[in-house]
Amino acid sequence: MTIHMIQAKSLLNPVKQPDTWFGLKYNMNLYRGCQHRCIYCDSRSQCYRIDRFDQDILVKANAPELLRSELARKRVKGTIGTGSMNDPYMPLEKKLNLTRRALEIIATFRFPVHVITKSDLVLRDADVLQQIGQIYAAVSFTITTANDDLGKQVEPGAPLPSARFHALQKLAEKGIYAGVTLMPVLPFLQDDPQNIRAIVRRAADSGAQYIIASFGVTLRDRQRAYFYNELDRRFPGVKQQYVRSFGEQYFAPARQMAQLTAVFQEACAQAGIARRIQPFTVPPATQLPLFSPPH
Repeated sequence: MTIHMIQAKSLLNPVKQPDTWFGLKYNMNLYRGCQHRCIYCDSRSQCYRIDRFDQDILVKANAPELLRSELARKRVKGTIGTGSMNDPYMPLEKKLNLTRRALEIIATFRFPVHVITKSDLVLRDADVLQQIGQIYAAVSFTITTANDDLGKQVEPGAPLPSARFHALQKLAEKGIYAGVTLMPVLPFLQDDPQNIRAIVRRAADSGAQYIIASFGVTLRDRQRAYFYNELDRRFPGVKQQYVRSFGEQYFAPARQMAQLTAVFQEACAQAGIARRIQPFTVPPATQLPLFSPPH
């Protein structure tokens, strides 16, 4: 793996509104490429133009300066999201502290943030997240299986699901708004009711306040080719099931979608967990009266 320091021209990208899934107004990618090597990652798709996705990691060395400059020009506050095309807490972050420096700047400008990660390294920055939380801070752990052995196969470079549940619990204990993004759910590997119930149960035990779920996985060009090669290597015979079931279609839905959805909804209701995130809302401006009240 090779690390390249680059100078970015911009950092914050607007998110199409309204973002009913994650409540974002801006996306922030501090890196290009990712060390977690998840076999299903959509960011390998050709449209993103990231060659050698998990072999060449590009580090936006000037990200803190860019972020400070861009936030100073923003007139309306909106939630800044991390983790759309890479993980902000990949192993490299432990040394570079780029995500922490960005969070410190976000705290200074009092902007809301939604961190999406597969890493327990986020615990390192709990103090900054608590500070941002005075405005709004959410942390979502992507967890696609409750089984560590399966997690090691589909997300080979990421911390195990058990480590993410533990980190979720620690953040919840610190009063940080935290939950789970249950996506993607891989057909023939993860789309069984037992897995869904186990994730909801362990999320509840860890103090999750919400779970955002999507049952299925995207499949296109380079992403599909890489995913299928990994299926052949790790799960013999499963690729053929994908080819027969989904052909060239973009989205591969989970099997028995209606049943899985019902199981998920029932499990969340029993656990008292919301199925949507509570987004940041701009507090209404205090309007001064036009006339002084009579004495």
